[in-house]
Amino acid sequence: MKVAIIGGSGVKDSDLLKTKAASLETPFGEVTFYHGLFRGEEVIFLPRHNKEHTLPPHLINYRANIRALKDLGVKRVLATSAVGALRADLPPGSLVLLNQFLDFTKRRALSFDETEVKHLDFSEPYCPEILQILKEELALLNLESQEGCYVCTEGPRYETPAEVKMFAQLGGDVVGMTNIPEVTLAKEAGICYACLATVTNFGAGIQKKPLKHEEVIEVMNANASNLRRLLEKVIPRLQTDPHKCTCF
Repeated sequence: MKVAIIGGSGVKDSDLLKTKAASLETPFGEVTFYHGLFRGEEVIFLPRHNKEHTLPPHLINYRANIRALKDLGVKRVLATSAVGALRADLPPGSLVLLNQFLDFTKRRALSFDETEVKHLDFSEPYCPEILQILKEELALLNLESQEGCYVCTEGPRYETPAEVKMFAQLGGDVVGMTNIPEVTLAKEAGICYACLATVTNFGAGIQKKPLKHEEVIEVMNANASNLRRLLEKVIPRLQTDPHKCTCF
């Protein structure tokens, strides 16, 4: 089963995969991706913000990215994401397995075909099989994690303290700018998708200092070794564990 890793802020293709660049034209635009072998099986790495991290969240071509993965035959996707905490008990470095989302985006293309009415069921936005694999392997590595609800904002600005307070009151646990429409398009494409989020900062108003993107990258870099250890355990299972969910 072909697997893809979508790398967010601070996550790069490590020598774990020894990737080579390639490109693919889709109906929504060209996508540059990286492919390599892990234990003899091909793995795709797709940097969400591109290799140089120059694409802001609201300008990412999400439709092209997910369509490219589908055309490449990818069946399971593990995404990574840097997020802000909406709760004081989620300090930087915390790992959160996304299980629900709240969509506060405003002007993003949310479907591959906007000429046809599609009402997809999102009772389980994220693949329960991949989430279970992640839980088991994180526990075996003695890495603490918890599940949580992701609030997606339009960006590229950070949220105001009033917004952070509102999101928390609505049931959000973490906030970011990229998971919508990535997860919804994956569901539409029939791809199993899960996201492991790393808390890089407290939301505005929870901490009193201004938010800086440099701090986000610093926390992600500090957790790079843990992510590598996790991928070494998770990728083989994503490739070989039997498919029993209803994602595709």
